[in-house]
Amino acid sequence: MKNFVFISPTFPKSYYQFPQAWKELGGTSLCIAEDPYDYLPEEMKQAASEYYQVRSLQDYDEVYRAVAWFAHKHGKIDWLESNNEFWLEQDARLRTDFNITTGDKTEDVMRFKLKSNMKAFYERAGAPTARYHLTDTYENGKKFIELVGYPVIVKPDDGVGANATWKINNDEELAKFYEEKPDVSYIMEEFIPGYIVSYDGITDQDGKIIFKTSHIFPEPIMDIVNNKDELVYYSVRKIPEDLERYGSAVIREFNIRGRFFHTEYFRLTEDKPGLGKVGDLVGLEVNMRPPGGYTPDMMNFANDISVYRIYAQMAMYNHAEYSQERPYFCVHAGRRDHYQYAHDDEEIYQKYGENIMMHERMPEILSSAMGNMVFIARFKTEKEVQRFASYIFAKAKTPKKKSK
Repeated sequence: MKNFVFISPTFPKSYYQFPQAWKELGGTSLCIAEDPYDYLPEEMKQAASEYYQVRSLQDYDEVYRAVAWFAHKHGKIDWLESNNEFWLEQDARLRTDFNITTGDKTEDVMRFKLKSNMKAFYERAGAPTARYHLTDTYENGKKFIELVGYPVIVKPDDGVGANATWKINNDEELAKFYEEKPDVSYIMEEFIPGYIVSYDGITDQDGKIIFKTSHIFPEPIMDIVNNKDELVYYSVRKIPEDLERYGSAVIREFNIRGRFFHTEYFRLTEDKPGLGKVGDLVGLEVNMRPPGGYTPDMMNFANDISVYRIYAQMAMYNHAEYSQERPYFCVHAGRRDHYQYAHDDEEIYQKYGENIMMHERMPEILSSAMGNMVFIARFKTEKEVQRFASYIFAKAKTPKKKSK
């Protein structure tokens, strides 16, 4: 393996570490993005063996010409990736058109792009999933709800995260959904009472899981997006046995090779007839790329490793060496601009400075789900994580109005 084309290494900003890791292993890192070269951070310039600016990454012909230039100048392209949900189909098309033999081709990628397609893989792995209906008419939607009852969840069948996702509670909201529904395919699912846990990691080119971790999301991302709530989620030091069993089986069924994976499950908080008892797992959906935002960096902080380097070693050598201990819980706490908080940055650093690993403003495109201002910190215990989140999110007391 020599030539690695990485699409969009400037978003999120820590993604420059993918080409950087490849270059450090002796490969040629060839980067394509929209940002003018002179505006790139110095670390991005250093990470790229060569950089090609396009006016729009959505212009396939322009991106095609960039890859063709790299192939003309450097020879056969060995690996091409963006690790970004938005570009998965384009990545696959480029691999097909340039006969890049690593990674998914165009005919393969839809198995993990459409939410309706994901169900069968969960079921073959033995993981129960919510019943669903691909929306067409109001009458058919009503028949499905007569079967499963209110509430139901509706979301684009081919969508990213919790964007354009709603909870429908009654006939009036159902009618409004069909009146306002965008002209794209939507999936309607029975509501599952629970919180989300993820099974995340990297597979080698033979489908073997070479890195794995898990995160807990106490509040539904759908509610965070729709209500502009704060987001807290955190990695765990020990993956529960049932999650390990289901998670590894699902990855085998999807036949995931040479990729990051992010798979999601509900941990039931109530009994759900036909699906399980309190505490059981129910399959939700998958993303065959790194979890969003700065979660790859959280993986690094939690484990004292570099998942960027693990990925590069996997791609170049089909193996990776790293410490497999899990010394920390790592937590993301995303604040909202519209709240007044009790503790400012100085107070937070005075109390938690040695724990804080990142403090960043989240890019606008990610802020609806992940918060506006983010603190990422690591701790030895889950209780410390919870105390930290409570401190970060504590609200300032509203001053009392003076009586006249």
